Amino acid sequence: MAGVTFCDRFNFDADSVHYAVELRAPGLTARVNEVVAWIWDSDLAPFLEELAADYRGWDGERSWQTNDRDLAVSAVFRVGGHVELTWTLRPWPKVTGGWGASVTTWLEAGEQMASLAADIRHFLAGEQQ
Repeated sequence: MAGVTFCDRFNFDADSVHYAVELRAPGLTARVNEVVAWIWDSDLAPFLEELAADYRGWDGERSWQTNDRDLAVSAVFRVGGHVELTWTLRPWPKVTGGWGASVTTWLEAGEQMASLAADIRHFLAGEQQ
């Protein structure tokens, strides 16, 4: 079963949050140790909250990525009220010979998306759940 884990959150200063992201799927484990969320950037939580708010669906693909482009998420609304989320890790995207990995997860458009958005917001804020 495919999955995504956010872990090992830390701060160097008040301007950013650093964390690791792990992707898992049968035969695949990929990790980027230092994804950076800058306070002036649009972070992942509002993107996921917007998806949760649009639980009735949307057309096309919506996407988000970190400023460094090492973590990207795309979302497509599917029949039956589910959201297909594709999580992509691509550390050092401008380096020749770099690597990339993606996994796709499925969530119910309403409560499961809202729960994911809240979990990510708490994680990025450093709040214990």
